[in-house]
Amino acid sequence: MKKAILSLLLLCFAYSAMSQSNDAPAPIMFIYDASGSMWGQMSGKTKMEIASEVLSESVDKLPENQKVGLVAYGHREKGNCKDVETLVTLDNASKASVTSAIKGIKPLGKTPLAYSAEMVIDQLRKAKNPATIILITDGIESCNGNICDVVKAAKKEGIDFKLHIVGFGLKDSETGQLKCAAEAGDGNYYDAADAGGLSEVMNEAVAETIDKKEGNFGVYAIKNGQAIDAYVTAYKAGTEESVNSLRTYGETRYMYLPEGTYDLVAYPLGSSVEAIKFPGEKSLEDQKTERTISFDGGKVAINPTNNGENWDCTVSIVNKEGKRVAGGRTYTRIKEIEVNPGTYDIHLQALQIKGMHTNTILEDVVIKSGETTPVTYDFTSGNFKVHVMVNGEHVDSMVQIVDVDTDKSVVGGRTYNRGVDFIMNPGNYEVTVTPISIYKHLPKKKFSYSLKQGETHTETVNY
Repeated sequence: MKKAILSLLLLCFAYSAMSQSNDAPAPIMFIYDASGSMWGQMSGKTKMEIASEVLSESVDKLPENQKVGLVAYGHREKGNCKDVETLVTLDNASKASVTSAIKGIKPLGKTPLAYSAEMVIDQLRKAKNPATIILITDGIESCNGNICDVVKAAKKEGIDFKLHIVGFGLKDSETGQLKCAAEAGDGNYYDAADAGGLSEVMNEAVAETIDKKEGNFGVYAIKNGQAIDAYVTAYKAGTEESVNSLRTYGETRYMYLPEGTYDLVAYPLGSSVEAIKFPGEKSLEDQKTERTISFDGGKVAINPTNNGENWDCTVSIVNKEGKRVAGGRTYTRIKEIEVNPGTYDIHLQALQIKGMHTNTILEDVVIKSGETTPVTYDFTSGNFKVHVMVNGEHVDSMVQIVDVDTDKSVVGGRTYNRGVDFIMNPGNYEVTVTPISIYKHLPKKKFSYSLKQGETHTETVNY
């Protein structure tokens, strides 16, 4: 479910980012891996089939005024490290030309990453226009080149481009040079483990074009001291208006936020942990801000009392979507509960106390990572005792007590031969006594009483 939601969010942000201007955006050049390894199987399909479908879908979703080109490598000759071909030039305005060219590619040869990057950069050098380059590969360099060195040299020369690299089914040990190249190219390295992952990262990559303002707000996500992959959305503070989003990929990733205050909502990918809200984050227009988000648990120390004395209560911790995430019982002691950092409502139900005020909701309790947040609440009560007597002898009776202000029954009990004792909220009550058993012939009696906090009151009903 989370994966589907993430895909939808990324698609929405991609569309929004690419549609916000009527001006023609800078062109996008895709570099497509057509090396022999793309015949490898994944989830019942070849990687070539998956990549072809995903790339075609990404191209179809681009704005009508988006110019887009396509370069492929390894598709014509098996052992040729120069087998790199521009199938669609950068000045192309037809998305159909690109999707048609993609369908005609058959994987065959090597993986000349550095040489393919050199070819595209040379086109930008001649065109003298900025562009976004998105390279998709399922393998590492196989022609003794170094794509990171190529990109660094081009940037030093002053060529204006942003390079994203999408690693499709790569091992962590194979990504070093690719991450280096993406960083040098002012872009991102995206890791796609399967078809769904490839679709997600392609939506994100086509949204992060060279036309977008440089990111000024960085997010780094950790859990138990280790970097993790997380998805983060920034909302205007106190609203549901989303402004930007990013995925951390286990690194510090940046998004652009105009100067202001934002609420961040984040959740770690590949985990059942729910979204965590970090309110009141500030972004500065001309200064980079970095925020480390920790998914380590925080604790809440719950100490409910009754007339100032520790009291037995049940506890429910509810997230802002209304879902109970934790709970327990205090047993007249301080109850510590660990939950994910975030903002919660804490529901307390006092046990043994009767009345209209035996539960409460403590709203918007912020629990921070690595910290213990104390929470206290004082219930109030008095003791109300009822004895029913005939000639000094106890009369077995039923006692029913109604709250006068709400006309609701709050408690009932039986006196037996000893009377009945209630712990009740202060309030105005109407009491009905109904003798039973051998005394059931006696009439009911009613009376009213206003119980005060801390008071112990004994009422004797005489027949």
